[in-house]
Amino acid sequence: MRLRVVGPGRARLENGQDARARSFREAVLDGLAPGGGLYLPSAFPTLPAAEAAGWRGFPISEIAVRVLARLLGDEFDGARLEALTRDAFSFDAPLVPTADGISVLELFHGPTLAFKDFGARFLGRIFGALLAARGDHATILVATSGDTGSAVAQGFYGVPNLQVVVLYPAGKVSRFQEAQMATLGGNVRAVKVPGVFDDCQRLVKTAFCDESLASLHLSSANSINLGRLLPQSVYYFHALLSVPQGAAGPSTLPETIFSVPCGNLGNLTAGVIAQRMGLPAARFLAACNVNEVLPEFLRTGVYRARPSIATASNAMDVGNPSNFVRLAALHGDSLEAMRANLAGYRVDEAETRATIRDLYRRTGYVLDPHGAVGYAAALRYRAETGDDRPIVTLATAHPAKFGSVLREELGFEPALPAEYAGWESRPILAEALSDTRYETFREWLRG
Repeated sequence: MRLRVVGPGRARLENGQDARARSFREAVLDGLAPGGGLYLPSAFPTLPAAEAAGWRGFPISEIAVRVLARLLGDEFDGARLEALTRDAFSFDAPLVPTADGISVLELFHGPTLAFKDFGARFLGRIFGALLAARGDHATILVATSGDTGSAVAQGFYGVPNLQVVVLYPAGKVSRFQEAQMATLGGNVRAVKVPGVFDDCQRLVKTAFCDESLASLHLSSANSINLGRLLPQSVYYFHALLSVPQGAAGPSTLPETIFSVPCGNLGNLTAGVIAQRMGLPAARFLAACNVNEVLPEFLRTGVYRARPSIATASNAMDVGNPSNFVRLAALHGDSLEAMRANLAGYRVDEAETRATIRDLYRRTGYVLDPHGAVGYAAALRYRAETGDDRPIVTLATAHPAKFGSVLREELGFEPALPAEYAGWESRPILAEALSDTRYETFREWLRG
């Protein structure tokens, strides 16, 4: 796989002393490209529709083996890649029809009950294999607004030669999310930052560009790491293969619209990558809460970073999404091309909560706040356009992770799976930074 760099590091890689072709293996270990850019494949392999249509009925692990072998088969031994992939994709992602011609793709059946388990588990296994082959060590830095931190902590816990540092905004993640990332100990260190997600992300990005920290071998497990991003394309294929065929023949796939809850834009970027590989995604709905950086850009043509605003859909509270540069590059940095493929929606708190109530009243289905943002966007798109093609909306977190919101809206808290019984009693092992200055964080890392 040949890679390019998008964002601030591009000129340095193309014109300076770091200019060289990077492999996927190197990109995984780098995390962020030199100069702060992001890696992106220069081209994508094409999956013929007839071949992909033949995978109907396959479990997601089998689809993952085939998609990732097409993407990464020139970089890994086939048997080794297959074993790592099957181990990572060890849980299902069912597609549940609801109402209004909309189906919900449940991406929350993994260990931390969130969609990021797919990418984090795959990256953890790939990372461990690469370090073992090199006899090397690394420190993973990750900023989280909610689900990424717990997925990375669980996905990398106990991996030899790896230290994991998870930064999260103090008081702005749910108690359950905090417990998932801050009760493990071992090679996982959780750090509370007295600010918002964007402060956490700024600290991580600055550290990656700090040459004085070279001995730590820093890398990332956010969606800025290509190894976290690419496996997320798998469940788009899985979803479309689960959509009823309708008028589509056995060797074709139905054109489908995907409504994607958006925060740092990694999930949406992964969907566009699947589209570039041949997935017949008719369009993507970029469903944001009040942190509407992308919808505003699609309306005005102006990218405006801003401080994030706390909402019930907290994993989407991002005011300067890293993956915007990748998303733009996938559309040739053309606003017109982005507008043709992406429809942006801003869903406020009142509409999010009303969607949770209304869908439960009509169907008995329970959505978490993130899934409700995606569902609300799908309803509005259908009403505004009359487009009757199938819509798949992504449910990115288990509703029980947001019990207080569901209790307020529905009068009860959804039950957690049995294996999470007693989570409240686990001691929080997080450390706290005194302020959000980079110098404070750097000294903490060095200590």
